Amino acid sequence: MQAVLTFPDFSPELFSISLFGFDFALRWYALAYIAGILIAWRLGVAALQRPALWPGDTPPLTTQQLEDLLTWIILGVILGGRLGFVLFYQPAYYLANPAEILMVWQGGMSFHGGLLGVVIASWIYALRHNIPKLSLADLVAHAVPPGLLLGRLSNFINAELWGRPSDVPWAFVFPGPAAQNCPDVVGLCARHPSQLYEAAMEGLILGVVLLWLVYRRGAFKMPGFAVGLFLSGYGLARFLVEFVRQPDAQFISPGNPLGLAWHVGGYGLTMGQILCLPMMALGLWLIWSARTRAAQVPAQ
Repeated sequence: MQAVLTFPDFSPELFSISLFGFDFALRWYALAYIAGILIAWRLGVAALQRPALWPGDTPPLTTQQLEDLLTWIILGVILGGRLGFVLFYQPAYYLANPAEILMVWQGGMSFHGGLLGVVIASWIYALRHNIPKLSLADLVAHAVPPGLLLGRLSNFINAELWGRPSDVPWAFVFPGPAAQNCPDVVGLCARHPSQLYEAAMEGLILGVVLLWLVYRRGAFKMPGFAVGLFLSGYGLARFLVEFVRQPDAQFISPGNPLGLAWHVGGYGLTMGQILCLPMMALGLWLIWSARTRAAQVPAQ
């Protein structure tokens, strides 16, 4: 296989300093989290400041409540993302090494776990403050894609979560022995830049569609529609990318080279695809329910 694109010489660290014998570094991935949260906050504030977007021309919460909710969401992302990775991807390992569950700096976060964490945190906050749950979910969902875009770009910069070996013209030769461990490839191994596929589909395209529907088509007027579109859109994008994304090493074996978490006769689904199926089903149900309720409201 002939390499087409050489991976740029990126550093995973934006900068690093040494103080009192300790090294401190700001990594691109951490910056993506910070920037994603700030952008989501600003998008949320902008939407709340436009009452005409909401049912009854009344925003579901105040900007002060949104700022309070951010703390809950951050905790939900971190705790849910880590516990999701532990439970969905390496339960046996962490059962044998429970002390490493809290070592988030060693890597290992699950989007689906982080999503569950955000859902639980937002649900509890909505119950405590009597906030309409579907409208709150819509508000949060429409602000998530920019963070996904930045997160996937940082995955690319870190040369992690790359795709399967490929000879497409835009395949990259990622550095490191793991990326170059391609048994059927002679010479340099080029791979799908699956991080960029996800950045485009989950972040850019989904984000633009959501913003257009919210600000041009009145999506917030149908509680549950925006969050339903986000869930089904993300689920579909991730499901498709999984076909070219390198599976997690713990699922790969001599009899299962594709790393399928469930398979029969060589055909099956990866863990990412399995987790996306209920997302897509729930998303489509929310869209259908939102449109049904909107159709039942008598015309003014």
